Amino acid sequence: MPHPNFIILYVDNTAASEQFYSTILGMKAIESSPTFAMFALDSGVMLGLWSKHTTIPAPSHQQMGGTCEIAFALGSKAIVDQTYHDWKERHLPIVQEPVELDFGYTFVATDLDGHRLRVFAPGN
Repeated sequence: MPHPNFIILYVDNTAASEQFYSTILGMKAIESSPTFAMFALDSGVMLGLWSKHTTIPAPSHQQMGGTCEIAFALGSKAIVDQTYHDWKERHLPIVQEPVELDFGYTFVATDLDGHRLRVFAPGN
């Protein structure tokens, strides 16, 4: 059975999104062009950023940010809080302040295109 190992986000400005993700991931893209950038994540999953203006085939509707999430599982509430404060200082839009939910301690920010970035420490 095939298993997903590549996430592609359609973005408005590839260079700006590449810089954004480079900053929050703490790594450089392994591939970069005016219309596409790719990051090799430690988990083995690849994160691609593809210009929504050059995607082939073109999306059948206007892309709407906020319709999916990239989740970052961290080891503790303290690391979640540290990440929250770091991202807030970097002026990432925060759409959910840190809160305890049924699956763990979490907050949600967004990227430049409105894609949701959920950071959480799984509950016990």
